[in-house]
Amino acid sequence: MPQTFQQLRLDLAAALAGFLEPEEAHAEAGLWFEDGLGCSRSWMAVHQGGLVPPEVVTQVEVWLQRRRTGEPWAYILGWTLFRDRRFKVSPATLIPRPETELLVEAALDIGKRLNVGRCVDVGTGSGIIAVSLALETNWEVSASDLSPGALAVARENAETLGARITFHEGSLLDPVPEPLELVVANLPYVDPADQPGLQRELAFEPASALFAPERGLALSQALLAQARERRAPACLLEIGAGQGGELCRRALGLGWSKAMIHQDFAGHDRILVALG
Repeated sequence: MPQTFQQLRLDLAAALAGFLEPEEAHAEAGLWFEDGLGCSRSWMAVHQGGLVPPEVVTQVEVWLQRRRTGEPWAYILGWTLFRDRRFKVSPATLIPRPETELLVEAALDIGKRLNVGRCVDVGTGSGIIAVSLALETNWEVSASDLSPGALAVARENAETLGARITFHEGSLLDPVPEPLELVVANLPYVDPADQPGLQRELAFEPASALFAPERGLALSQALLAQARERRAPACLLEIGAGQGGELCRRALGLGWSKAMIHQDFAGHDRILVALG
């Protein structure tokens, strides 16, 4: 029997509710229609009783088969929004999280206070931090990543969005030339011991961009040490919940004069600001 757009959306939400919370399933079904099929809310209000073309039904069924395996919607779609900009994502990169906007906001604030002219985004992934800072400041922005696949995605995003960024392949600050000013990073910070209890969608994201040794702290400490040794005036890191106290102590032990934590909207440690 031919299906209407309204019925397809209801059926999709019900199918997604088989492995998502009902509210999350309803919201994601809306994204499938708006972003995947290009059916805006206003369009749906007018055409919800219209019959769905067979090829659209087939497309939704293919997407649903992939989603049932746990594959994140952003990978199926191929892009996601960050600060109202469309960024390409692939299995070579993490999917941007809303919490990372807090890191960008902190970088804008600290950078303005210190009157910096240069910034480096370490472990850039899809390039969301570097691109955002390049487009929202007049800074000279560079970015590094160990993954050639991630750098390819970041370069494409920078080109598409018109951001001027210098990219470097290598570990942490190793490939980045002098001088350094503001160092910003969203490095892997998940404790490998937590892996068995994580949501299944994370299995599709690159483990090298999620997990770090020493309870998730090793890479954050390594970058803090490098940035201090190279006399950067500030280093800002996105961190995991509960890591703030330990990383502040380590930052001070490495010679940073100040270390403070910004919490996210849920009250969890999220941003470490280390100042020289």
